[in-house]
Formats: sequence, structure tokens, C-alpha cells
Amino acid sequence: MSKPVALQLGGDVRELLGLLSLEDKVRLLTGKAVWRLHELPAVGLRSLTMSDGPVGVRGLGEVEGETSALFPSPSAVSATWDPATAYEVGRAFAQEARAHGVDVVLAPQVNIQRTPVGGRHFECYSEDPLLTSVVGTRVIRGIQDQGVAACVKHFIANDSETDRTEYIATVDDQTMREVYLAPFEHAVREGGAWSVMAAYNQVDDGVEASPMTDHRRLLTELLKGELGFDGAVVSDWMATRTTVGSALGGLDIVMPGPGGPWEQNLLDAVRAGEVPEEVIDDKVARILLLARRVGALDLPEQAIDTGPALDELITRVAAQSTVVLRRDDQSPVWDRPAPARIALIGPNAVRPHVLGGGSSTVHPPHVVSPAEGLVARFADAEVDVRRGGDSRRYAPDLDLALRTAASDGALLEATFLAEDGTVRGTRRLTSWDGWLRDLGEVHTVVVRAEVVLAEPGTHRIEVATVGSFRFWLDGMLVAESTAPAGVEVILDSSINTPDGYGGDIEITEPRTVVVESAHTVIRAGGYGEIVRAGFRHRAPGTDVDTEIAEAVAAASVADLTVVVVGTNEEVESEGWDRIDLQLPGRQNELVERVLDADPDAVVVVNAGAPVVLPWLDRARTVLWVWFPGQEMGHALAGILGGDLEPAGRLPWTLPASEADVPVPDALPGTDRRLHYTEGIHVGYRAWERAGAVPAAPFGHGLGWSSFAYSDLEEPAWTPEGDLVVALTVTNTGARDARETVQVYLEPPAETAIERPVRWLAGFAGADVPAGESRRVAVTVPRRSFQAWDTTRDRWITVVGSYGLGIGRSSRQIELDAAVQVDPPVAP
Repeated sequence: MSKPVALQLGGDVRELLGLLSLEDKVRLLTGKAVWRLHELPAVGLRSLTMSDGPVGVRGLGEVEGETSALFPSPSAVSATWDPATAYEVGRAFAQEARAHGVDVVLAPQVNIQRTPVGGRHFECYSEDPLLTSVVGTRVIRGIQDQGVAACVKHFIANDSETDRTEYIATVDDQTMREVYLAPFEHAVREGGAWSVMAAYNQVDDGVEASPMTDHRRLLTELLKGELGFDGAVVSDWMATRTTVGSALGGLDIVMPGPGGPWEQNLLDAVRAGEVPEEVIDDKVARILLLARRVGALDLPEQAIDTGPALDELITRVAAQSTVVLRRDDQSPVWDRPAPARIALIGPNAVRPHVLGGGSSTVHPPHVVSPAEGLVARFADAEVDVRRGGDSRRYAPDLDLALRTAASDGALLEATFLAEDGTVRGTRRLTSWDGWLRDLGEVHTVVVRAEVVLAEPGTHRIEVATVGSFRFWLDGMLVAESTAPAGVEVILDSSINTPDGYGGDIEITEPRTVVVESAHTVIRAGGYGEIVRAGFRHRAPGTDVDTEIAEAVAAASVADLTVVVVGTNEEVESEGWDRIDLQLPGRQNELVERVLDADPDAVVVVNAGAPVVLPWLDRARTVLWVWFPGQEMGHALAGILGGDLEPAGRLPWTLPASEADVPVPDALPGTDRRLHYTEGIHVGYRAWERAGAVPAAPFGHGLGWSSFAYSDLEEPAWTPEGDLVVALTVTNTGARDARETVQVYLEPPAETAIERPVRWLAGFAGADVPAGESRRVAVTVPRRSFQAWDTTRDRWITVVGSYGLGIGRSSRQIELDAAVQVDPPVAP
């Protein structure tokens, strides 16, 4: 069939609806596979593809061994406070998407960092709605300007992981509008987002209490109606549970597929008159418009502007995002003589954590370790690496490639059994990532490896798995479980970092040990049929006390000591929230003892979300490097060597004590409700209201240079109702550097509507050479002077005299002024 004229000319996609049967239309609304939609040849539509994307575009999982560039975490991108950098990251995502055959990148995540214990805190941008909005929207524009779709997630109030598929976020309308909806509104109206993901959770907004896949008021009336969103609403994976409710609520696409509550059920509902066919037509039209935008329908794919080399960009962003929490102005690390001996210490120095756990996981082509980066930068130095104790609860992965005893080089053998025990096939595997997928009708998989253990002492061997299994060492059953497992192990992410089960082996001389496990196949709905069987191995070795002592000894004779501490995949991950804000293991003790030996040691914190740092005031130089992506080592070495500027500013508040955290947990009540009782006072706003003193305030970051602010002009209103604040910024230090000017508002003394004590109203960056000055103009959007009036159900401008604070953080105000907002300024 030839394409209709409307398609050839890019006409109204609704003209194509008449060419499709009801069956075709309904089929399009559920995924064909985990990451694909169905094609519709009758109208020239190819299969649309999607991929996870917050830290890199993982791909479709259809190419064995596929790798993807690993970028710094979203919190790191936000820590640049630089819209231009966010745009570059988005553009690079589009480049990666096209290289992997992906049309829709499931990013950015613009949920608010409501509590620091949130498991996906690192995937979000900030605790502030304005910073989240600006950075998130620039990422969207960077992606979509290249003809690839961004899918903004997770709509809405999906800000923690505990019981995430069950809890009811209970949020008043003012809080919803001013805090949690704000980034999505910005993404739609300013970013022109082409798709939005409906979240797992339920929301009670005071008008309707429904799962977000069914929430008509928020999806249809607000998002599609009031905000004018013309894209497609995609369910989070396996989130949709109803047929009629979700169809009428405003959901457009159920993922993954095949399966789920639509397909034949939705077809029957339309024929029974429960769902009007025009509702189906609207969904199909939105998908066709999305397809046109990405080049999957009648218009060709847009050419990609490739930008800088990915390694170069990732290194630059990792450095730019690095926050200098403390620095030694008497002996700055970047200005010291070249070291002859470097002590590189810490669990995260040996095994850095370059990305958080869960669905954002990508497999990079390489990861530059801190040691590799330092060796490359300081070629004449001796680098002594000391772990100082393991911070992980779980044993390391068993290195099958190093220890296999198989003469043919195979790492293990997998045998596939039917339910009656009949062997359906056997494969010798030369690579192993701990997963078997697409197992179809197979009932059980037996995995067997022969490994050589040489070191004398006690070896711990485990299988990391979920579901029903049996595990043998040298033919002896050492662990088993009959617990069933289904899609829930994916939704709670326990399958990604599973518990380990096993036993000990005593070795007196090198010998071969047979490791064998049998696993019942997990049938995980649209995710398919899978087995998870990672093998772990803890070899005999020194204890933590000895490792710390060795680290201290190394620091005592080093010219430069670098201690890298932080979290890991057991702590920060999708699927669960943290139970506290402590560094795992004995890392705080390690830092204290190293500082005793070398007070000039540089402490590097490799974490995505806040942790309490009891030694912070002792350390002379402290860097927060986030989850910095695949070029971590080069970025860190460039910063220490003075080649790269650590220009980051905190996008959240770093607490000094867990007792001061405004929202210390995210535990739903027995009624499954998660009450957002703090209202609009989220993050640093709550700190300001309470008057508590954090370890480092929102917006803090010292960089390697110093700045002075002066010559503040009288703020001026634009015809659009925005406020422009202009001042002079002078670099008083010895290095060229970047400064981020932050503008905060304080409300009029008396207002009829609740306002924060202080809130971020605008910001702008400036690159300033050493000893020079630059004029910086910060635009404060008129929305900063507005509040949501629940009595009139609209935005109003709050009039009166505002305090205007211009500074380097929410607590370091350098200049201040007053600005009068009169009724004529109101919209």
C-alpha cells in the first residue's frame, strides 16, 4: 500500500486513523517487546524503540556485549548549575540513542529530592524545583533538538522507593503545583517534551486518589488539558493494572509487552462501550505524532550534531560538577610540587562507584579508575594503592575468566531442563554476566563451573540469586530456597543486587572446586523468562584492622595522599531507600586515622546522595565527585593536578547530623499513605525555616579560586514581568575559574498565602579570568513571585516588598536589596 498524501507531506496524523482497524489501533497501544512498540505497515510506521537513559542510553538488549557511554549521574549534571552543559549532555544522549537504534530515551528524571534517603536520589537533579526545571529542560532540548524523544519521568510525586508500587502520595494542591509539578510543567511548556512516563505510585491530590496510570485529573485534565501536552504518556514498566481505568485516565502506552491489562481486554472494553473509540484514536494519534518527530513515520530521521568526543565531554562534566566542600588556601593541592609518591587509599579508590544501581545501569566500554588516572597524570610518581578495608557487605564477583579449570576456556556450562526434568539443551558459555534471558518454556537451568582455588585458607563461594534454587559446592548441597519469584523482584530491584547464599571451602593446596546451582526460571511478565545466578567469591586475606594500618603507613610517607570513600550499589539503588546517611563499613574511621598521619590528605567523596561526614571540619581539602561516569580517574587526576576546574555547587543540602534532616525517611503508614506534611518547605527551604545549621548549605561550592561581588544595579523589570538582577563578579584568586551567582527571594513581611522563608529565584554562571571582573545578569522569572491560590485555583502574584539576596549559596549572601512587587506586575 502506498503512503497517503498526508503522510508524504507531513500532514495531520489523525488523517491516518481511518486506514487502521480497531484491532490495529489497540495493538499499537501495548509494547511488542520489552523496549519496542508494534509496527503498522499500513501507514508506514516502523517499530518505535525505547531505552533507559538517566546516565547513558543502555540500548535495546538485542546485541550481545553491547556497551554504552556512561555519563556522570543527573545530580552531578545539576551540580554544574550550567544549562549549556546540561544541553550538551542531552545532545550526547541523542547521539548515543541513534547509535543504539533508540527513538525514545527514558530520561530525564525530574522528581524532587524530597528526602536524602531516597533510593533514586542520584537519578534526580535537585531538591529545588527551579534548578530541577532549568537543568532538566535543557537536557530535554539537547535530546529532542537532535530528533530523538525524551521521556520525562516519573509523573508524579514518585520521590522515594519504599513500597513504590503501593504507596499513596498524599499531596496538597499548593505543594503539588509549586514543587512537584513545576519541573514537569517546565518540561512541557519550555522544553516541548514529546513523552512523559506515568509513575508506579498512587497519588491523592485532594480531588482524586488513583494510581498514576489511571489518574484522570492529573494525566488528562492537567497534563494534557491545562498544560497542553501533545505527546504520549507511557506507563512505567509493569505499572498498569487496570483496563478501563487506565484507558480513560489518560495513559497512552502500556509497557512492556506483550501482555498486560490492555490488548484483548481493551479491545473488548471498546466493543462493550466502556471505552469510546475516540479515546483510542487520541492515543494512536499521539503515538503517530511521536513517531513522526523521531523519523519513524513519514519524515526522515534528523541528522545528529555529534558535538565533542564523548570521553572528552564526560571528563569535562565530571570535573565541572565536582564540588569543593573544603580547600586549603595555604597549600592548595593543585599548586603543590609534583609528588614523587602518591598514597591512593579507600574502598572506592580500589573499586569506584561510577553509577547508581537499578534500571539506570549501563555497561560502559571502559572505566578509568582513580589509579589509572593518577598514573597517567603523574607519570613520574609511584602510586601506592591501599583499600583500607572493604565497605561492601557482599563478596566480590567470582572471576571465572581467571579461575576456570575448563580446558576449552569455557567459563561454565548451562543445562536447560523441562518441568519433567527432560534435558532440552546444553551450552558451554565463554562469557557470563550472571543472567540468562529469553528462556521460553524452560523450567529449570543448571549452571556448573569448575574453578581453581589456590590461596591457602578459607574461601567463601556464593550464588547471588532470587527465587527458587539449590546450590552445591563439590557436590555437597550448601544452600537452597523454595521461595517463588515473579515480576516483583524486578520492580523492587532485588534481582539487581541479590543476597548471596553459599558456603566455605578450606584450601591447603591449589585444587579445582565444582560450583553448581539449579534455578527455577522466573516468569516476569513483559520482562520475559529469566534466571539470575551471579557467583561471588571472598578469598582469604587480611582483616580490616590490618588494611587500615597499611593505609595509614602509606599515607605517612606519601607526598600526596588521596582518600576515596563513598557509597556503592548496595546502598544507593532503585528499588529501596537507605536506612541511614552513614558511609558503609569503617570508612569514617579510615579517614580519621589517615588524617592523623597526613593532615594534608585530600578526601574524595564518591557518592550520589548526602552522607554524614563527621571528620569534615578536620580535613583541609574535601571533594564531592558524585557518581562521575566512565572517566572518573582522568577527571579526578585533572582536578588534583590543576588542569581542570572543580566548579560544582551542591544541588541539595549536606546535613551535619541525621537528626536535623527535615524528611528523615519515606515510610508509608499502615494505610499505605505517604504524607507530604512538609508542604512547600522541601529541602533547604525546611532548613531555613528550622534554622538548623547543615554541614554545607544548598548551592555551596568553593572551587579552586575566590570571588568578590560588587556594583549591584537597581533590579529592573522586563516587559514580560521578569526581574533582571545585574552585578559585578571579580575573580580575586590566582586561577581562571567559573562562578555561579545565585539569587534568593525572601517573602513580604505579611502575606495571605504561605511562602518559604527563602527560595532560589534565579542563577547564572560566569567564566572569569584570574584578577578580572565580569558583569553578570540573572533573570528572575515572574513565576518566582507567584503562588498557587487553592481558593481560586490559579496562580496569583504575591505583592509586597521582597528581600533579594545575591550570593554563593543559600547561606552565603554577598549582596542584598529590596524589590517591590505591585499589583500592576501581576498577570
